[in-house]
Amino acid sequence: MNNDLVKLSQAADYAARQHIAQRRKGDRAEPYVNHVVEVAAMLAEATDGSDAVLVMGGLLHDTLEDTDATYADLVERFGTDVAGLVQEVTDDKSLPKQVRKRLQVETTPHKSTRAKLLKIADKTSNLRGLVESPPTGWTAERLRDYVVWAEQVVRSCRGLKAKLEARFDAAYETARRHFGA
Repeated sequence: MNNDLVKLSQAADYAARQHIAQRRKGDRAEPYVNHVVEVAAMLAEATDGSDAVLVMGGLLHDTLEDTDATYADLVERFGTDVAGLVQEVTDDKSLPKQVRKRLQVETTPHKSTRAKLLKIADKTSNLRGLVESPPTGWTAERLRDYVVWAEQVVRSCRGLKAKLEARFDAAYETARRHFGA
């Protein structure tokens, strides 16, 4: 039996259960799990399926930030590599939003390759989501600001996986044109 496949299935199940009651902020209110699955799929494709830890990180990347999951639980279920990656991309929710956003721009250049790839996939998915179903109540200025900020975060992640960067670039250009950023 392929242990990576088992762990990936367990990570998908865990992510779905952790995010079960969560919806995206957009007008369509898609199930939140759609986002983490999209991120994981982009990472699997970008690495030609060669990095199960990264794909599991994609599935689980918002669990510490947005659910009651704990680092210890992730270590127990998925090991220190996966838990460490998830922790590396998790914002400190005790900080104000603007501080968290600034810190993402400042700290991303110093993150691991896996964390940078995950950031690219996450921002790509988020930009696609903004265009397809803008968050309810967001002003045009807030939408433009998000597009600009996403590019600032991804800027320091360049030179790792051209295919993944091309997906981000396409999502960014679409969002930039759509929102006038």
